[in-house]
Amino acid sequence: MTDLRLTANNFPKHKVKFKASRDDLQMRLFMGVIALYLLVAVAFPLYAILSKSLDNREGFFVGLENYIYYFSTPALFYSIYNSLFVAIFTTIITVSLAFTFAYALTRSCMIGKAFFRTIAMIPILVPSLLAGIALVYLFGSQGVIKSALFGHSIYGPIGIIIAETFYTFPHALLIIMTAFSIADARMYEAAISLRASPLKIFFSVTLPGIRYGLISAAFVVFTLVITDFGIPKVIGGQFNVLAVDVFKQVVGQQNFQMGAVISMVLLVPAMIAFFIDRYSRKKQISLLTSRSVVFKPKKHFNVDMVMLGFCSILAIIILLMIGMAQFGALVKFWPYNLQLTLSNYGFEVAGLGWESFYNSVRLALFTAIFGTIIIFIGSYLVEKLRTDEKTRGVVQFFALMPMAVPGLVLGLSYIFFFNAKDNPLNFIYATMIILVVNTIVHFYTVSHLTAVTALKQMDKEFESVSLSLKIPIYKMFWRVTLPVCLPPIFDISIYLFVNAMTTVSGVIFIYSYDTTLASVSAIHLDEQGDVAAAAAMAMLIVYVSIFVRLTHTIITKGILNKTQAWRYNVGDTN
Repeated sequence: MTDLRLTANNFPKHKVKFKASRDDLQMRLFMGVIALYLLVAVAFPLYAILSKSLDNREGFFVGLENYIYYFSTPALFYSIYNSLFVAIFTTIITVSLAFTFAYALTRSCMIGKAFFRTIAMIPILVPSLLAGIALVYLFGSQGVIKSALFGHSIYGPIGIIIAETFYTFPHALLIIMTAFSIADARMYEAAISLRASPLKIFFSVTLPGIRYGLISAAFVVFTLVITDFGIPKVIGGQFNVLAVDVFKQVVGQQNFQMGAVISMVLLVPAMIAFFIDRYSRKKQISLLTSRSVVFKPKKHFNVDMVMLGFCSILAIIILLMIGMAQFGALVKFWPYNLQLTLSNYGFEVAGLGWESFYNSVRLALFTAIFGTIIIFIGSYLVEKLRTDEKTRGVVQFFALMPMAVPGLVLGLSYIFFFNAKDNPLNFIYATMIILVVNTIVHFYTVSHLTAVTALKQMDKEFESVSLSLKIPIYKMFWRVTLPVCLPPIFDISIYLFVNAMTTVSGVIFIYSYDTTLASVSAIHLDEQGDVAAAAAMAMLIVYVSIFVRLTHTIITKGILNKTQAWRYNVGDTN
C-alpha cells in the first residue's frame, strides 16, 4: 500500500510566487530611483575618492604608497593628534555643559525655562565660523578682553575648543533633553521609599536612564568637531588639524592625491564614532511602558537657584558671542574707529558680496524643497514597501551612511567623481545642481530618521484598508499619509534650509565663481583681513535663519490648526 503521508521531503520544492500588484510595481520603481540617487550621490563619489588616494599624480596605481608617505611625514601626521585632542576635549566640555543645562530644563523648577531653551538653540542658526570671528573681537590681538587669557593666544587650540563648544552645544543639548524626557516617576518613588540619598538616586537612576543619550551626544559632538572646517580655518592659526590640511593640500598645493589620503584618514574616526553610536542604540531598551508615570520635578529652592545661575551664565555667554559679532559687523574700523556704520554690508570685493548671499538663499530653498520630497518619499518606501527587501536594504544603508561621512570628504569626492571626463553627469559640475545634491546628501540621515520615526507611528492598517478598497497607493499617500505627517515634514524642511544656509565644509570644494555661497564668502573675506565684512556676511546668514525659523513656526501653526484639529482637540465635544 502506498504511503500517502506528507512529509517535509515529499512537499513540492518550488516557491510560490505572488503576482505583484500595480501599486507594488510603482513603489518598486520609485524605490529604484531613490536607490540610484543615493548610489550616484554617496557610493560612487566615495569609491572615486578611495581610488584617487591609491594613485600618484600621474594617475597610476601605487597602492598604499601615499598612505605610507603621509604617516611617515611628522608635519602631516601631527595634525591627527591635534584633531583628536581638540575633538575629545571639546566633547568632554560640551557634553558636561549640555547635561547640566538639560538637567536644569527638565529636572528643576527654575523660572524662565522657555527663554533659556530659546537662547541655547541660537548657535544652531549660525555658521560655525561666526564663533571664531566673535572670539577674535573678544580675545584677539586687539580684543576687548584679551587680558582674560593671561597671555595665551586665542589663535590655536584654546580658541578652537571655545568656538567648537559654542557651535556644538545645542546639538548635544537636544539629544540629552530627549533622553531626560523619557523617565518613569515610579523609579524615583521606589528609590525614595528605600531611603536612598539624592546622590545615590542620581547615580543609580538618573545616569543609567540617560546613558545612551549621553553616548549619542558625545559621538555627535566628536564627529562635528573633528570634521569642522570653518572654525579651525578662522581661528586655528598655526595649529593644523585634518580638515584644514585637506584644504591646504587641495587648494594650496593642488595635491589631490594627498588630499584624498587625508580625507580617508578623516573618515576613519567619523565612521568609528558612527558605528559605536549605532551599536549603543541597538542595546538601548524601552524605559517607558503603558504603566509608566510621567516624571514631574519638585521645587527645591537651592537646586533651582543654582540651575538658574548656571543657565544664566551660559545664556549671557551665547548672547555675548552673537552680540560681539554683530557689533564688529557695524564698527567702521576696529578698534580705532568705533563709529557705527552699515558700510561693512557693502561687500566691495567682487564675487564675495550680495551675489553669494542670494546664492545661499537659492541653495537653501532648493535643498528644502527637493530634499524634503526625496527624503520623505524614500523614507516612506523604506518603511512601507516589504516586497523588495534587497533594494530596501540598499536604500536604508546609504540613507544612514552620510551621517558618518564628513562634509569635506563628501565635497572632495564630488570633485573626483563628477569632474571626470568620462562621467555623463559632469555637466552638473560647477553648477547650483551639484551644490543642491551635495547638501541634500550631507544632511540626509537626520531627516530620514525623522521621517521614518513619524511613519512608524502610523498603523499598517491604513495600507491594508486602501488595498481592500482598491484605492491606489498614491491617493492614500496624498490623502492620509501626507496630512498626518505634516509636522515632521515641516521640521525636515526647516532643518534642511537652515543647514544649507550655514554649511561650509560640504561645499568649500565644489562651488564656482558663479555659485559662491555666503558662508564661503565669509571665510574668504576673513582670509583677506576684512574681518568686519566677514562678520557682516555671517550675520546675514543669522538674520535669514531666524526670520525663516519664525516664519516657519507661524505658518506651521496655522496650517496644523486647520489640517490637524483631530490631533490637538481630541477632547473637544463641540
